[in-house]
Amino acid sequence: MSRPTSLLFLFSLLLFSLNTVKAQEATEDHKDSLNNLVQRYYALNVKVFQSKSTIKDIDNIFALFTSDFVYIHPKYGGTYTREDLYNGYIRNQKNGGYDGSVADIKIENQITGLNGVTVQKRFINKSENGTEEGKLQMTLFEFTDGKISKIFEYW
Repeated sequence: MSRPTSLLFLFSLLLFSLNTVKAQEATEDHKDSLNNLVQRYYALNVKVFQSKSTIKDIDNIFALFTSDFVYIHPKYGGTYTREDLYNGYIRNQKNGGYDGSVADIKIENQITGLNGVTVQKRFINKSENGTEEGKLQMTLFEFTDGKISKIFEYW
């Protein structure tokens, strides 16, 4: 290779490398959009957990998910497809499982990466004395094209 060709090759390689690294960074706007999705997910769930929630409320949660969404909760049955989880929400609603006992979901800590968010949260439950904080729980969210593609519960 001649000297000008070698320099051009090295310069192109350097530019490509820098561009590749930059493309892998999670910008603040990107992180904010993921954090907002997680907050919307929890807010919509609190709404569904109330006794007068509707199927439309459930549909609003599922609008946040990709078509190939998967929910994983090893302690409570393993892996659920989007359809499995949707049917479970509908069944719980029809059977009175959503009785308003959950007042809120409080995010205690959150780590946001390129296409993932790990959350440490707790349920705030209604009690005779007002509300009680539940135990800390950990959840991992993964995202594809601006939607939630996977939720993995570690509690």
